[in-house]
Amino acid sequence: MSKTLFFRLLLAVLLLPLWAAAQAPAITRVNPTSWFVGMKNPNVQLLVYGPNAGTLTYTITYPGVKLTKASTVENPNYAFLDLTIAATAKPGKVSIVGKKGTQTVTRTWELLPRNPAAKGQGVTQADFIYLAMPDRFANGDPSNDKVATMADPNADRANPFYRHGGDLQGAAQRIGYLKDLGVTAVWFTPVLENDQPLTNEGGNMRSAYHGYGFTDHYQVDRRLGGNAAYKAYVQQAHAAGLKVVQDAVYNHVGINHWFIRDLPMKSWLHQWPAYTNTSYRQQPITDPHSAYIDRKVTLDGWFVPFLPDLNQQNPYVANFLIQHALWSVETFGVDAWRIDTYMYNDQPFMNRCNAALLAEYPNIHIFGESSVNNVVDQAYYVRNKVAFPFKSNQPGALDFVVENAMLAGLREVGGKDATGWDNGTQRLYQALAQDGLYVAPEKLVTFLDNHDHNRFLSEVGEDISKFKMGLTWLLTTRGIPSMYYGTEILMKNYKDPSDAEVRRDFPGGWPEDKENKFTAAGRTAAENDAFNFVRTLANYRKTHPALSSGKLMQYLPENGFYAYFRYDANGTVMVATNSTDKPATLPTARFSERMKGFTKARNVLTGETLSDIKTLQLPAKTAIVLELLK
Repeated sequence: MSKTLFFRLLLAVLLLPLWAAAQAPAITRVNPTSWFVGMKNPNVQLLVYGPNAGTLTYTITYPGVKLTKASTVENPNYAFLDLTIAATAKPGKVSIVGKKGTQTVTRTWELLPRNPAAKGQGVTQADFIYLAMPDRFANGDPSNDKVATMADPNADRANPFYRHGGDLQGAAQRIGYLKDLGVTAVWFTPVLENDQPLTNEGGNMRSAYHGYGFTDHYQVDRRLGGNAAYKAYVQQAHAAGLKVVQDAVYNHVGINHWFIRDLPMKSWLHQWPAYTNTSYRQQPITDPHSAYIDRKVTLDGWFVPFLPDLNQQNPYVANFLIQHALWSVETFGVDAWRIDTYMYNDQPFMNRCNAALLAEYPNIHIFGESSVNNVVDQAYYVRNKVAFPFKSNQPGALDFVVENAMLAGLREVGGKDATGWDNGTQRLYQALAQDGLYVAPEKLVTFLDNHDHNRFLSEVGEDISKFKMGLTWLLTTRGIPSMYYGTEILMKNYKDPSDAEVRRDFPGGWPEDKENKFTAAGRTAAENDAFNFVRTLANYRKTHPALSSGKLMQYLPENGFYAYFRYDANGTVMVATNSTDKPATLPTARFSERMKGFTKARNVLTGETLSDIKTLQLPAKTAIVLELLK
């Protein structure tokens, strides 16, 4: 469907004035759908939409609400109303009145009290994030699997590219499972409406079950349960002590988004004489020698043909996106904000949006996806100490550099380079050694895989020793750890030949499943061993501040050993890795700076007490976690 859709948008812009002129004025939509009294920023811009809505003259008469400006754009179906809401304004129903000659159109818009529930709590190193795809996690309400009036009415678990029926109700029913595992925060791939048609990708007709093609910013997808189910999920998660991360997308929307089908103006999108895809290359952005056209293609090229690229330099687009972010946190009560395709966005816009969220919710954590392969490029998109001409204000980011280092290191475990240094752990050491480029490296979100990457177990060749070593690093080094659903039960596979292979259903999430991996009885011995390994370490770090907020000190890898410490004034945890393929003895005198005063230790994973820690016996390909004791 690709490029013809791109040109369809341009044609629509040309034909709209002729079609719209024949219709009587009406208001069919107002975004934001509601707003709130008591916000720190008193201003809000309403997008008013309907046939010839832009030809009306608007008035608003409501105590404490002032219409300061009404703007029209190329498409007569749009008007943009700038409001100022006084601190004295009370919640209530506001009448938006539009007049044209003898015609009067009225639309009610609601001003609400601020949500008194916990929200914008943020996530920190004390948290352990669990990433799940709602459609593939659990189905709690089969009645919403198919919606006949939507562009894609299909649901078929036998087809890996179709929707499978997972929803928020099903996820809510598994909150206890996550609590038991030691999870403290849940991140879902986007839950907003994706009323997208099937798309032909690589010869397969695929649904938008992943959620990254929004078609209405103010509606949670009905197949996931809608707005009410999302509110209920957040409330239940909070009641259980879990935080919720919302997945945001600013760079693009779905080809079926209602405002794409009737563009407000040509500059709403990045337009090209012929369809232009992004290069997916980050280098032109930070390269001081890069050409303008290369930067423009990276930033303004479309991610794929069916995801139109928004122009965030358009002030109406920017306001729309920023206000939606604020509305979402206030309405649903989410705690953190993960941003998709962060590096493809206009960065001054991103700073403005981040600042708006932090002004209203000072504790909220914001971490974006910039899939880069080096520390300098990663630092560019987060608060940093580098003399870049542009300075990002993003508090955190997904740590692709550490992911790459851990995976590459684990693949090389057991080997040495020409100097005798261990190839594997050296990679992780070197990645962390460059943390001085960041203002707050502890706010980076670390991970081993996700919905776009090969599953972690497959990356390490299904070697359980390497699997446990990687998870140990993830849950004990600096940063906020995030784990992809099913890792704890040894779900595996590669994204080639299709992403669907790394997005399989969680066994037991559907009533008809023959195996239920949510229970110990439904798991194999190997799966229970993996589950219990994660649970032990995750629950330990919840109650030990040395891991959840302590400093990091690491020692140069030598002879296949890599040791680091997490510590604070009240405790010290040592992580010692033997990356060789043979059991080995590690003398600890070299680590006296951190081990001085400690005479024994408790093995966190086994419960064993070590009465002598002058030397440590380390099995092959193993990382041990020791709580040091006096």
